[in-house]
Amino acid sequence: MSGPLRLFLIAGEPSGDRLGAALMAGLRQLAPSVAFDGIGGPLMQAEGLTSLFPMEELSVMGIAEVLPKYFHLKRRIRQAAAAVLASGAEALVTIDSPDFCLRVAAIVKAARPDFRTIHYVAPSVWAWRPGRAVKMARVIDHVLALLPFEPPYMTVAGMTCDFVGHPVVSEPLATEDEKAAFVGKGPLLLALPGSRWSEVTRLAPIFGEVIARLKTRHPDLRVALPTVRGVADLVQELTAGWAVVPEIIQDPAAKRGAFAAADVALAASGTVSLELAANGCPMVIAYDMHWFSWWLMQRAALIDTVTLVNLVSDSRVVPEFLGPACKPDAIAPAIEALLADPSVQRQAMALTMERLGKGGEAPGLRAAQSVLTSVLAALPRSRLPAPEA
Repeated sequence: MSGPLRLFLIAGEPSGDRLGAALMAGLRQLAPSVAFDGIGGPLMQAEGLTSLFPMEELSVMGIAEVLPKYFHLKRRIRQAAAAVLASGAEALVTIDSPDFCLRVAAIVKAARPDFRTIHYVAPSVWAWRPGRAVKMARVIDHVLALLPFEPPYMTVAGMTCDFVGHPVVSEPLATEDEKAAFVGKGPLLLALPGSRWSEVTRLAPIFGEVIARLKTRHPDLRVALPTVRGVADLVQELTAGWAVVPEIIQDPAAKRGAFAAADVALAASGTVSLELAANGCPMVIAYDMHWFSWWLMQRAALIDTVTLVNLVSDSRVVPEFLGPACKPDAIAPAIEALLADPSVQRQAMALTMERLGKGGEAPGLRAAQSVLTSVLAALPRSRLPAPEA
């Protein structure tokens, strides 16, 4: 190899951007001269990535939600695959967003069967559509798993896999000053209606009705709403008429403070439940989607809960209101119950953090070591990079 190791990374949403940024930092620690191309958000860009196009274009979920953008996404898939093949990279590292990323990997593998492909975040085949692992193995060589029980599912399908830990266990928690900024009179509710346009549009009205009901019991209720760049303007618009207009937060330090100070959270389903667990914040999970997407997911589901805290801790202490059950009249009493007794979830949250690797080596560094091992093992001796000085 004439130059440094070069990798092409693709992330499609904010959670993937966080994973990608930590991975890039870990790779630079282990191999300082590594070079990157790809698609990512602000955190990956802060680590030196120049994104091929805005990551936010890929933040779409659900069959009914994807259809209006289908042809645009198809063009982006072809553009990304062409960029991978032209980049001179030694491997493609795709990060979550399987509907986009695995299609890119398929085109790359069809053109270059020897091209090394790595996927970060194992598909939740233990939850639904178990056949996805076998299909994924046709285009992916190696997988980085966030959850400790996932590697066997990947290896039996024909891929190598390492459990690298979940990044939530090493993310910084609030300082006392950051937390103090949100301490005040009255309970503080975190409203977390998602990071995708489709999620926010569907959930914001429901969350607003829940807050209106809570305000009748708690006139001094305060609401904080951490959000991300891609939907911040939409959030501002959709929450302006809430009974308690939320404090909308984008600054990372303010977000840490709000998570630490909150008495309870109302959150969309997703990895945010782990962020809440890391901060010991009791939560209620609510999620709705297009009826057809919900029908398909219900038919394919293999588990009775979608909340990672429930799954990792082998408990069912986090209440969920999903699909047709996502109704304000049901959600509000569950939040009231947590305000009255938040202790019911604390043990499960602590156990979840322990099982995800809290106290061990940083997941970003573990992921970086796994990527390097996988890539270098597949390279012919003549193409191995020179040892780092």
